Amino acid sequence: MEGLFNFLKSRPVFWVSVTGSTVGVACFVKDLMQGGKFTKPTKADGKIVIVTGSNTGIGKETVRELAKRGATVYMACRDMKKCEEAREEIVLETRNKYVYCRECDLASLDSIRKFAEMFKSEQNRLDILINNAGVMRCPRSLTKEGFELQLGVNHMGHFLLTNLLLNELKKAAPSRIVVVSSMAHTRGEINIGDLNSEKSYDEGKAYNQSKLANVLFTRELAKRLEGSGVTVNALHPGVVDTELFRHMGFFNSFFASLIFKPLSWPFLKTAANGAQTTLYAALDEDLNTVSGQYFSDCDLKDVAPQAKDDALAKWLWAVSEKWTKLTH
Repeated sequence: MEGLFNFLKSRPVFWVSVTGSTVGVACFVKDLMQGGKFTKPTKADGKIVIVTGSNTGIGKETVRELAKRGATVYMACRDMKKCEEAREEIVLETRNKYVYCRECDLASLDSIRKFAEMFKSEQNRLDILINNAGVMRCPRSLTKEGFELQLGVNHMGHFLLTNLLLNELKKAAPSRIVVVSSMAHTRGEINIGDLNSEKSYDEGKAYNQSKLANVLFTRELAKRLEGSGVTVNALHPGVVDTELFRHMGFFNSFFASLIFKPLSWPFLKTAANGAQTTLYAALDEDLNTVSGQYFSDCDLKDVAPQAKDDALAKWLWAVSEKWTKLTH
Protein backbone atom coordinates (compact mmCIF):
# COMPACT_ATOMS: atom_id res chain seq x y z
CA MET A 1 0.00 0.00 0.00
CA GLU A 2 2.81 2.39 0.88
CA GLY A 3 4.42 1.79 -2.53
CA LEU A 4 1.17 2.58 -4.30
CA PHE A 5 0.69 5.69 -2.17
CA ASN A 6 4.17 6.92 -3.03
CA PHE A 7 3.55 6.28 -6.73
CA LEU A 8 0.31 8.26 -6.64
CA LYS A 9 2.08 11.09 -4.86
CA SER A 10 4.89 11.15 -7.39
CA ARG A 11 2.67 10.80 -10.47
CA PRO A 12 2.48 14.58 -11.18
CA VAL A 13 6.27 14.70 -11.03
CA PHE A 14 6.41 11.72 -13.40
CA TRP A 15 4.13 13.38 -15.96
CA VAL A 16 5.95 16.69 -15.71
CA SER A 17 9.17 14.78 -16.38
CA VAL A 18 7.64 12.97 -19.38
CA THR A 19 6.26 16.23 -20.77
CA GLY A 20 9.60 17.97 -20.37
CA SER A 21 11.46 15.11 -22.04
CA THR A 22 8.96 15.06 -24.93
CA VAL A 23 9.30 18.80 -25.52
CA GLY A 24 13.08 18.50 -25.31
CA VAL A 25 13.16 15.72 -27.90
CA ALA A 26 10.77 17.65 -30.17
CA CYS A 27 12.98 20.75 -30.00
CA PHE A 28 16.07 18.64 -30.71
CA VAL A 29 14.40 17.07 -33.78
CA LYS A 30 13.18 20.50 -34.88
CA ASP A 31 16.74 21.81 -34.77
CA LEU A 32 18.03 18.83 -36.76
CA MET A 33 15.39 19.31 -39.47
CA GLN A 34 16.29 22.94 -40.21
CA GLY A 35 18.79 21.89 -42.88
CA GLY A 36 21.82 23.66 -44.32
CA LYS A 37 22.37 27.36 -43.70
CA PHE A 38 23.99 30.08 -45.75
CA THR A 39 26.51 31.40 -43.25
CA LYS A 40 28.80 33.44 -45.48
CA PRO A 41 28.78 37.19 -44.72
CA THR A 42 28.38 38.05 -48.42
CA LYS A 43 27.20 41.63 -48.84
CA ALA A 44 24.63 42.71 -51.42
CA ASP A 45 25.36 46.44 -51.46
CA GLY A 46 24.35 47.98 -54.77
CA LYS A 47 22.51 44.85 -55.91
CA ILE A 48 19.00 45.30 -57.29
CA VAL A 49 16.78 42.32 -56.52
CA ILE A 50 13.19 41.28 -57.25
CA VAL A 51 11.49 38.70 -55.02
CA THR A 52 8.02 37.51 -56.01
CA GLY A 53 5.49 36.45 -53.39
CA SER A 54 7.45 38.16 -50.64
CA ASN A 55 4.88 39.41 -48.15
CA THR A 56 4.92 36.19 -46.09
CA GLY A 57 6.92 33.01 -45.53
CA ILE A 58 10.13 32.23 -47.38
CA GLY A 59 9.85 35.26 -49.62
CA LYS A 60 9.52 37.68 -46.72
CA GLU A 61 12.51 36.14 -44.93
CA THR A 62 14.52 36.30 -48.16
CA VAL A 63 13.77 40.03 -48.47
CA ARG A 64 14.63 40.58 -44.80
CA GLU A 65 18.07 38.99 -45.19
CA LEU A 66 18.82 40.72 -48.49
CA ALA A 67 17.87 44.07 -46.95
CA LYS A 68 20.22 43.37 -44.01
CA ARG A 69 22.99 42.76 -46.53
CA GLY A 70 22.40 46.10 -48.25
CA ALA A 71 20.41 45.19 -51.37
CA THR A 72 17.75 47.30 -53.05
CA VAL A 73 14.77 44.94 -53.03
CA TYR A 74 11.50 45.01 -54.97
CA MET A 75 8.74 43.00 -53.29
CA ALA A 76 6.53 41.83 -56.16
CA CYS A 77 3.22 40.90 -54.54
CA ARG A 78 -0.47 40.51 -55.26
CA ASP A 79 -1.75 41.68 -51.86
CA MET A 80 -0.45 45.22 -51.45
CA LYS A 81 -1.76 45.66 -47.90
CA LYS A 82 0.19 42.64 -46.65
CA CYS A 83 3.16 43.74 -48.71
CA GLU A 84 3.26 47.19 -47.15
CA GLU A 85 2.94 45.71 -43.65
CA ALA A 86 5.83 43.32 -44.34
CA ARG A 87 7.91 46.09 -45.90
CA GLU A 88 7.42 48.41 -42.91
CA GLU A 89 8.52 45.66 -40.53
CA ILE A 90 11.61 44.85 -42.63
CA VAL A 91 12.64 48.50 -43.11
CA LEU A 92 12.33 49.24 -39.39
CA GLU A 93 14.38 46.16 -38.49
CA THR A 94 17.11 46.47 -41.12
CA ARG A 95 17.17 50.28 -41.42
CA ASN A 96 17.36 49.79 -45.16
CA LYS A 97 14.88 52.16 -46.79
CA TYR A 98 15.53 50.76 -50.25
CA VAL A 99 12.83 48.12 -50.02
CA TYR A 100 9.85 48.71 -52.30
CA CYS A 101 6.38 47.20 -52.69
CA ARG A 102 5.07 46.83 -56.22
CA GLU A 103 1.95 45.07 -57.39
CA CYS A 104 2.45 41.92 -59.42
CA ASP A 105 -0.32 39.33 -59.64
CA LEU A 106 1.18 36.22 -61.21
CA ALA A 107 -2.32 35.00 -62.05
CA SER A 108 -2.64 37.89 -64.53
CA LEU A 109 -0.37 38.34 -67.56
CA ASP A 110 -1.45 41.99 -67.77
CA SER A 111 -0.37 42.58 -64.17
CA ILE A 112 3.00 40.91 -64.88
CA ARG A 113 3.56 43.09 -67.95
CA LYS A 114 2.64 46.24 -66.00
CA PHE A 115 5.06 45.29 -63.24
CA ALA A 116 7.87 44.70 -65.74
CA GLU A 117 7.25 48.05 -67.42
CA MET A 118 7.14 49.81 -64.06
CA PHE A 119 10.42 48.21 -63.01
CA LYS A 120 12.12 49.21 -66.28
CA SER A 121 10.96 52.79 -65.78
CA GLU A 122 12.62 52.87 -62.33
CA GLN A 123 15.75 50.77 -62.87
CA ASN A 124 17.99 50.12 -65.86
CA ARG A 125 19.34 46.78 -64.65
CA LEU A 126 18.47 43.77 -62.48
CA ASP A 127 21.10 41.80 -60.56
CA ILE A 128 18.97 39.02 -59.07
CA LEU A 129 15.48 37.75 -59.90
CA ILE A 130 14.02 35.37 -57.33
CA ASN A 131 10.94 33.51 -58.59
CA ASN A 132 9.57 32.58 -55.17
CA ALA A 133 5.78 32.95 -55.33
CA GLY A 134 3.63 29.85 -55.48
CA VAL A 135 0.31 28.20 -54.74
CA MET A 136 -0.11 24.61 -53.60
CA ARG A 137 -2.85 21.99 -53.85
CA CYS A 138 -5.67 24.48 -54.31
CA PRO A 139 -9.17 23.61 -55.57
CA ARG A 140 -9.31 23.89 -59.35
CA SER A 141 -9.46 27.52 -60.33
CA LEU A 142 -8.16 29.59 -63.21
CA THR A 143 -5.94 32.58 -63.79
CA LYS A 144 -7.34 35.60 -65.61
CA GLU A 145 -6.21 34.08 -68.92
CA GLY A 146 -7.75 30.69 -68.14
CA PHE A 147 -4.66 28.74 -67.02
CA GLU A 148 -5.08 26.20 -64.22
CA LEU A 149 -3.98 28.26 -61.22
CA GLN A 150 -0.98 26.19 -60.06
CA LEU A 151 0.43 25.88 -63.57
CA GLY A 152 -0.39 29.55 -64.22
CA VAL A 153 1.18 31.06 -61.09
CA ASN A 154 4.01 28.64 -60.40
CA HIS A 155 5.20 28.31 -64.00
CA MET A 156 3.52 30.47 -66.68
CA GLY A 157 3.59 33.69 -64.68
CA HIS A 158 7.25 33.33 -63.78
CA PHE A 159 8.08 32.24 -67.33
CA LEU A 160 6.68 35.51 -68.68
CA LEU A 161 8.16 37.70 -65.93
CA THR A 162 11.64 36.22 -66.39
CA ASN A 163 11.61 36.66 -70.14
CA LEU A 164 10.36 40.24 -69.88
CA LEU A 165 13.31 41.10 -67.61
CA LEU A 166 16.09 39.25 -69.44
CA ASN A 167 17.54 42.39 -71.01
CA GLU A 168 17.82 44.05 -67.59
CA LEU A 169 19.50 40.92 -66.21
CA LYS A 170 21.96 40.87 -69.11
CA LYS A 171 22.82 44.53 -68.47
CA ALA A 172 23.79 43.62 -64.90
CA ALA A 173 25.82 40.52 -65.81
CA PRO A 174 27.10 38.64 -63.95
CA SER A 175 23.54 38.28 -62.66
CA ARG A 176 21.30 35.49 -61.41
CA ILE A 177 17.83 33.99 -61.65
CA VAL A 178 16.70 31.78 -58.76
CA VAL A 179 13.69 29.50 -59.23
CA VAL A 180 12.04 28.12 -56.10
CA SER A 181 10.83 24.66 -57.11
CA SER A 182 10.26 21.66 -54.84
CA MET A 183 11.16 18.04 -54.24
CA ALA A 184 7.60 17.48 -55.48
CA HIS A 185 9.04 17.73 -59.01
CA THR A 186 10.27 14.14 -58.54
CA ARG A 187 6.62 13.01 -58.47
CA GLY A 188 5.62 15.27 -61.36
CA GLU A 189 4.62 14.46 -64.91
CA ILE A 190 3.97 16.93 -67.72
CA ASN A 191 0.55 15.94 -69.04
CA ILE A 192 1.07 16.76 -72.70
CA GLY A 193 -2.47 15.71 -73.58
CA ASP A 194 -4.08 17.79 -70.83
CA LEU A 195 -1.52 20.33 -69.62
CA ASN A 196 -4.23 22.68 -68.35
CA SER A 197 -6.08 19.93 -66.42
CA GLU A 198 -9.30 20.49 -68.36
CA LYS A 199 -10.23 16.82 -68.73
CA SER A 200 -9.51 15.89 -65.12
CA TYR A 201 -8.02 17.63 -62.10
CA ASP A 202 -6.08 16.37 -59.13
CA GLU A 203 -4.63 19.15 -56.97
CA GLY A 204 -1.59 17.09 -55.98
CA LYS A 205 -0.73 16.06 -59.53
CA ALA A 206 -1.25 19.63 -60.76
CA TYR A 207 1.14 20.96 -58.10
CA ASN A 208 3.76 18.32 -58.89
CA GLN A 209 3.45 19.13 -62.60
CA SER A 210 4.01 22.85 -61.94
CA LYS A 211 7.14 22.13 -59.87
CA LEU A 212 8.52 19.85 -62.59
CA ALA A 213 7.82 22.66 -65.04
CA ASN A 214 9.99 24.93 -62.87
CA VAL A 215 12.98 22.59 -63.22
CA LEU A 216 12.47 22.00 -66.95
CA PHE A 217 12.24 25.77 -67.45
CA THR A 218 15.42 26.32 -65.42
CA ARG A 219 17.43 23.81 -67.44
CA GLU A 220 16.20 25.05 -70.82
CA LEU A 221 16.72 28.71 -69.88
CA ALA A 222 20.27 27.94 -68.72
CA LYS A 223 21.09 26.62 -72.19
CA ARG A 224 19.60 29.68 -73.86
CA LEU A 225 21.59 32.00 -71.59
CA GLU A 226 24.99 30.38 -72.12
CA GLY A 227 27.63 33.06 -72.66
CA SER A 228 25.35 35.89 -71.48
CA GLY A 229 26.69 36.15 -67.94
CA VAL A 230 23.23 35.37 -66.55
CA THR A 231 22.87 32.14 -64.57
CA VAL A 232 19.70 30.35 -63.50
CA ASN A 233 19.30 27.65 -60.88
CA ALA A 234 16.40 25.91 -59.18
CA LEU A 235 16.02 24.73 -55.60
CA HIS A 236 13.99 22.83 -53.04
CA PRO A 237 13.53 24.97 -49.89
CA GLY A 238 12.50 22.06 -47.70
CA VAL A 239 9.17 21.38 -46.00
CA VAL A 240 8.49 24.78 -44.51
CA ASP A 241 5.79 26.04 -42.14
CA THR A 242 4.25 28.75 -44.33
CA GLU A 243 0.89 29.88 -45.75
CA LEU A 244 1.50 27.58 -48.73
CA PHE A 245 -0.62 24.99 -46.87
CA ARG A 246 -3.62 27.34 -46.73
CA HIS A 247 -5.55 25.51 -49.47
CA MET A 248 -5.16 22.09 -47.87
CA GLY A 249 -8.49 21.56 -46.07
CA PHE A 250 -7.19 18.80 -43.82
CA PHE A 251 -4.25 20.85 -42.62
CA ASN A 252 -6.63 23.64 -41.57
CA SER A 253 -9.18 21.37 -39.88
CA PHE A 254 -9.87 21.13 -36.14
CA PHE A 255 -8.37 17.62 -36.10
CA ALA A 256 -5.18 18.88 -37.71
CA SER A 257 -4.90 21.74 -35.22
CA LEU A 258 -5.37 19.33 -32.34
CA ILE A 259 -3.16 16.42 -33.44
CA PHE A 260 -1.46 16.70 -36.83
CA LYS A 261 0.13 20.14 -36.48
CA PRO A 262 1.73 19.44 -33.08
CA LEU A 263 3.05 16.10 -34.37
CA SER A 264 4.40 17.64 -37.59
CA TRP A 265 5.89 20.73 -35.92
CA PRO A 266 9.31 19.18 -35.20
CA PHE A 267 9.70 18.18 -38.86
CA LEU A 268 8.89 21.56 -40.44
CA LYS A 269 11.47 24.22 -41.21
CA THR A 270 10.89 27.77 -40.09
CA ALA A 271 10.43 30.29 -42.89
CA ALA A 272 13.85 31.80 -42.10
CA ASN A 273 15.54 28.42 -42.47
CA GLY A 274 13.47 27.69 -45.58
CA ALA A 275 15.01 30.80 -47.16
CA GLN A 276 18.60 29.63 -46.69
CA THR A 277 19.00 27.77 -50.00
CA THR A 278 17.44 30.71 -51.83
CA LEU A 279 20.04 33.01 -50.28
CA TYR A 280 22.79 30.53 -51.12
CA ALA A 281 21.72 30.36 -54.78
CA ALA A 282 21.38 34.14 -54.97
CA LEU A 283 24.57 35.21 -53.23
CA ASP A 284 27.22 32.52 -52.87
CA GLU A 285 30.30 33.55 -54.87
CA ASP A 286 31.18 29.90 -55.55
CA LEU A 287 28.12 29.78 -57.85
CA ASN A 288 29.15 32.69 -60.08
CA THR A 289 29.34 30.50 -63.19
CA VAL A 290 27.07 27.63 -62.09
CA SER A 291 23.85 27.39 -64.11
CA GLY A 292 21.07 24.92 -64.86
CA GLN A 293 21.50 23.15 -61.52
CA TYR A 294 19.25 22.18 -58.62
CA PHE A 295 20.00 22.70 -54.92
CA SER A 296 18.60 21.63 -51.57
CA ASP A 297 19.92 22.46 -48.09
CA CYS A 298 22.60 24.68 -49.69
CA ASP A 299 24.01 21.71 -51.58
CA LEU A 300 23.92 20.46 -55.16
CA LYS A 301 21.36 17.68 -55.76
CA ASP A 302 20.36 15.60 -58.75
CA VAL A 303 16.97 16.10 -60.40
CA ALA A 304 14.41 13.47 -61.30
CA PRO A 305 14.89 11.63 -64.62
CA GLN A 306 11.84 13.34 -66.17
CA ALA A 307 13.43 16.73 -65.42
CA LYS A 308 16.34 15.80 -67.71
CA ASP A 309 14.11 15.33 -70.76
CA ASP A 310 15.47 18.02 -73.09
CA ALA A 311 12.82 17.41 -75.75
CA LEU A 312 10.08 17.84 -73.14
CA ALA A 313 11.71 21.04 -71.89
CA LYS A 314 11.73 22.47 -75.42
CA TRP A 315 8.08 21.46 -75.91
CA LEU A 316 7.08 23.14 -72.65
CA TRP A 317 9.01 26.28 -73.62
CA ALA A 318 7.21 26.49 -76.96
CA VAL A 319 3.81 26.03 -75.33
CA SER A 320 4.63 28.59 -72.64
CA GLU A 321 5.70 31.13 -75.28
CA LYS A 322 2.44 30.62 -77.14
CA TRP A 323 0.17 30.73 -74.08
CA THR A 324 1.81 33.82 -72.58
CA LYS A 325 1.94 35.53 -76.01
CA LEU A 326 5.60 36.25 -75.45
CA THR A 327 7.14 38.38 -78.20
CA HIS A 328 10.81 39.27 -78.35
